[in-house]
Amino acid sequence: MPESWATFGLDLHLDRTGSRVRAGLENTLREAVRTGRLVPGLLLPSSRALAADLGIARNTVADAYGQLVAEGWLTAERGSGTRVADRAAAVQAATATAVQPSGRPRYDLRPGSPDTSAFPRQAWLAAARRALTAAPAEALGYSDPRGRPELRQALAGYLARARGVQVTPDRIVVCAGFTQGLGLLCQTLRNRGATTLAVEALGLAAHRDVAAASGLTIATVPVDSHGAVVSQLGNAGAVLLTPAHQFPTGAALAPQRRSHVVDWAADSGGLVIEDDYDGEFRYDRQPVGALQALAPGHVVYGGTASKSLAPGLGLGWLVVPAKLVDDVIAVKARTDRGTSGIDQVTLAEFISSGGYDRQVRRTRLAYRRRRDRLVAALREHSPALPVSGITAGLHLLLQLPAGQTEQGIIARAAARGLALEGLAPYNATPDPQPPALVVGYGTPPEHALTGAIARLTAVLAPDR
Repeated sequence: MPESWATFGLDLHLDRTGSRVRAGLENTLREAVRTGRLVPGLLLPSSRALAADLGIARNTVADAYGQLVAEGWLTAERGSGTRVADRAAAVQAATATAVQPSGRPRYDLRPGSPDTSAFPRQAWLAAARRALTAAPAEALGYSDPRGRPELRQALAGYLARARGVQVTPDRIVVCAGFTQGLGLLCQTLRNRGATTLAVEALGLAAHRDVAAASGLTIATVPVDSHGAVVSQLGNAGAVLLTPAHQFPTGAALAPQRRSHVVDWAADSGGLVIEDDYDGEFRYDRQPVGALQALAPGHVVYGGTASKSLAPGLGLGWLVVPAKLVDDVIAVKARTDRGTSGIDQVTLAEFISSGGYDRQVRRTRLAYRRRRDRLVAALREHSPALPVSGITAGLHLLLQLPAGQTEQGIIARAAARGLALEGLAPYNATPDPQPPALVVGYGTPPEHALTGAIARLTAVLAPDR
């Protein structure tokens, strides 16, 4: 006879089945929703309250809730608690194929995006109200190609304090994300007579495409466990680097190489473009300061709000050497002046009020916990697979065993509704890399992370 679980306050009368506590709780709740005993819209006890009532660990309840939210039996919204989903939707979710009708996977562990459900909506709205109240009428007009002065002032203080950047507001150019900023720099370089941009041999194809579209020839420099091998820059006019956290391997550029590349720039007149795409998310050691601080006259620093807030804001910034500022602004004025002034003054207020710092600290802690959960699961279920690049950022590199291919693993994952990405698409050379997965743990909303990790470990298991 099953053991009866009755809770204080809201009486759920949950019958415990099986010897595994979490699985038993999931099965019991799932069946109660399926049969209609728990009606749609019913507010369930908090994980803390239910755990206390049942005499089990809070994490067990939280994980069970998360799994059932991911499956569609429950819904969860920040500040509104966990509720029973509409039964028709829940049944549809339980019987649907692994890929949702829209073509989007149910679970997504691809790199490159943060958890957009964690965007601080209320704090952002409050900052927008304050900013619009104080903003001059000109902020609602056509944008200054340099960016709003309020934002450039706020960014100058923040970047100096948090990333060690040597900066004044007049050397900041606001842009619609780093990719647009890179395009502005590549056009500027081409106008000034440069012909070649060196890039890390492993990196985003989109960045290489932007440079090529500007008329620059692409050269590659190898990447190893110490970052880009900058001793092989040759006669390039500029180099694009991710020194704080190489994408996608996760390596930090070694101190000797940081010194070497700024010496190369000073001696050759070349330009270093620093993509600091996730430098704020450092977990196990002090953050690596910006490379730009070593040579402000030879390094362009590029940052973005895409990881700390959301890609949809379309806000990034360049800190440009004084000798290039006018040229970059001229290119931007000719090609695009559409960066939203309202969003710029809102971000300025968000930074100045301390909201940005609070958001970074909150998300840094959340992503560290996600990383720890993912790494622990991989070490438990696939201990033989090397994991690297875990000291920072929103992704890790998982080496695959001999005999496994990236495409094979990705196809198996897709059949389970899980989107994965391999290392091969980032390779800019014809030389093959050992097979690996670039696993992003920033993308899934919190309630879907447990299901995503479970599917990943199942796909990697050799006997499944």
